[in-house]
Amino acid sequence: MSVVLVVNSGSSSFKYQLIEVERAETLASGLVERIGADAGQARHRNESAARAGGAEASAWDSTVDVPDHFAAFQVMLDAFAEHGPSLEEHAPIAVGHRVVQGGARFFEPTIITDLVKINIDELSALAPLHNPANLAGIEAAQRAFPGVPHVAVFDTAFHQTMPPAAYTYAIDREVAAKHRVRRYGFHGTSHRFVSRAAAEFLGRPVEELRLIVLHLGNGASACAISGGRSVETSMGMTPLEGLVMGTRSGDVDPAVLLHLQRRAGLSADEVDRLLNSRSGILGLGGHADMRDLQAAADSGDAAAMLALEVYTHRVRSYVGAYAAQLGRVDAIVFTAGVGENSPMVREWSLAGLEGFGVEVDRERNHERARGARRISTDASRVDVLVVPTNEELEIARQALAAVG
Repeated sequence: MSVVLVVNSGSSSFKYQLIEVERAETLASGLVERIGADAGQARHRNESAARAGGAEASAWDSTVDVPDHFAAFQVMLDAFAEHGPSLEEHAPIAVGHRVVQGGARFFEPTIITDLVKINIDELSALAPLHNPANLAGIEAAQRAFPGVPHVAVFDTAFHQTMPPAAYTYAIDREVAAKHRVRRYGFHGTSHRFVSRAAAEFLGRPVEELRLIVLHLGNGASACAISGGRSVETSMGMTPLEGLVMGTRSGDVDPAVLLHLQRRAGLSADEVDRLLNSRSGILGLGGHADMRDLQAAADSGDAAAMLALEVYTHRVRSYVGAYAAQLGRVDAIVFTAGVGENSPMVREWSLAGLEGFGVEVDRERNHERARGARRISTDASRVDVLVVPTNEELEIARQALAAVG
């Protein structure tokens, strides 16, 4: 069996899935959180048992002692041993790790060596909240699975095919080079998975398609994909640039930051917290969750309504820009939590684009369904799709490919 363990490690938590890659089947999933706190929390679900009808027996949730990532991985191993499936019967042939920032150094899934870990650590300057936590998870996983190859799959790797004109910022080139200031892009694992799933749904080779993929979740990004390769993406040197998000501002005039420092007396850290944690739809409409924002707008909340309008206006602007960059658009694809579940956001984001060959079918758009589906009219020249993302499966596939 081609079983891969996928690990997504954060500073105080880590998520995992055990995946049978060839069948695209999740055997188990879990979460250990509050690592380093007085009382941690662990959840584990034997997905195989749940599918067989043992839903109650398959789930485990408990308070645990997890002082560090090494202890957290032992909790995971104990959960597998006690609640299944057996890691002896379903031994992973690789462990795939999500790593946020690969800089310009990593453009494909990479087997983790000591040198790779040094590079991931060194790139922490570009992702101080993510890469150190990713590295802690790697080291804990290597101790738990010492005889198995570990593979880093980078969020930024898919976007390394962007041309220089797309990733270069117009600032002094020597300053930019010294401090590695350029567009890197994120959500690459999701964009890669969704673009290929969309091509499969359309029954066409991804190499002949020009797609705009809209990954709309609490974090959000757009990507222009030509022939299966990223040629433009909205997130930049950090995940802050681009679309309006749950708590992040997205695009903003850089002079606003200087203005807030000079006139409002905000420090650099305070501006950072403002743009990353107190902006987006939370800052505009008082709700970071799109479902809550839409409910508030439906009840007549003017601030929530404006937040929705700003959010979808920004999406529509990027669709237009990327259509110009691609020259032709075969399909626009919505994915992630908001993109997959909000008919209003999808409809408003593409409103007024009928002259560009984009027509959303209102009835199809409001249908509740799982799996990939078309929500454009039969007359639409551009297909509009909803395609669920599966970053864990994509990481597992890439890890398996890396180990041959």
